[in-house]
Amino acid sequence: MSTDTEALRTAPAPSPLLGWPGAVAAAEPDAAVAAHYGDPLREQRLATTGAALVDRSNREVVRITGPDRLTWLHSITSQHLSQLAPMHGTEALVLSPHGHVEHHLVLADDGAAVWIDVEPTTSGRLLSFLRSMQFMLRVEPTEVTEGVAVLSLVGPRADEVAAAVFGADTVPAAGGGAGTATSAGAVTTGPYPVGQAGAAGEGHRPLLRRMPYGLDLLVPRADLAATADRLRAAGATPAGLGAFEALRIADRRPRLNRETDHRTIPHEVGWLTNAVHLDKGCYRGQETVARVHNLGRPPRRLVLLHLDGMVAAPGCAVTAGGRAVGFVGSSEMHHELGPIALAVVKRSTGAGAPLVVTDPDGAQVAATIDPEAELAAPTRPAGRLHRPGTEG
Repeated sequence: MSTDTEALRTAPAPSPLLGWPGAVAAAEPDAAVAAHYGDPLREQRLATTGAALVDRSNREVVRITGPDRLTWLHSITSQHLSQLAPMHGTEALVLSPHGHVEHHLVLADDGAAVWIDVEPTTSGRLLSFLRSMQFMLRVEPTEVTEGVAVLSLVGPRADEVAAAVFGADTVPAAGGGAGTATSAGAVTTGPYPVGQAGAAGEGHRPLLRRMPYGLDLLVPRADLAATADRLRAAGATPAGLGAFEALRIADRRPRLNRETDHRTIPHEVGWLTNAVHLDKGCYRGQETVARVHNLGRPPRRLVLLHLDGMVAAPGCAVTAGGRAVGFVGSSEMHHELGPIALAVVKRSTGAGAPLVVTDPDGAQVAATIDPEAELAAPTRPAGRLHRPGTEG
């Protein structure tokens, strides 16, 4: 397959869970999964009080095998991966030479391979980049979206449901993850624990990855419907991608190609805390990461907006006093907060500034920036290992 074909490949086929009662397909690029199953606000509430099963099989998956896989990924991404222990995962970025975000990766290493899931329609370009960087190293990146699918369990009963289906010993322990504050005021990034179900010698054995929002399950796509049925029988309630997105927006977690554009650098959207390791260098875009972090002056910032009465379409312009200051990335109706959105705005935009969001059809919606403090960011200097004679 040519790299051009890989870059333009289509998203996964429609999920079999779209056949469940009440399912309404999401908009592109998420049309392969359900936006909701008839009652999106109830689905959100269940995701905060019980166990919600979210079909995220629209995500694409790349598998990397070979003994050099972790040191190789360490050298070409923003994350410190050379010492990632087996049965752990993390997040990483692929940056341009100028430090702009090109790919956001969520990883899980099972001791024999790294499994990377990414946004819909992006795996082809990622795979082309990875293959261009192979050189003579012992690595083999492969597209496996047709064989592996992603589900997520969200809510306080997520572990209970996962244990009932996969076994208690396969559910990764809580703790770790992104955004752990230290006594010195820095924010550290811990690896995400991973568990594995099934017997050795089987095909793809389901992986369970602990995430800040719950559990991600990487399961055989051929077993997607059967696995989802088992999770429902164990007490999980179906929740559409809209519910997952509303909670993501409220948590101010960015999404590639929604809260990012061709100019985005990691500092603007909060990825320094969970997808960038500030004490490593020698990767593409590192100079920009270190310079902007040490100066503390990213040109834009991610904010949570409260909208007056209605949600906004992705890409809507945000203005203040008639001047453009940013754009809306994602917007959903939240079960407690009402219509909310994540937006990327100029750093100089004040928290109390009256804003206007304009839809493509010209309709205007008043918006205000959430008054709560912005997400914590690392305070230590960047690039301490980026000097001769130290590890990159």
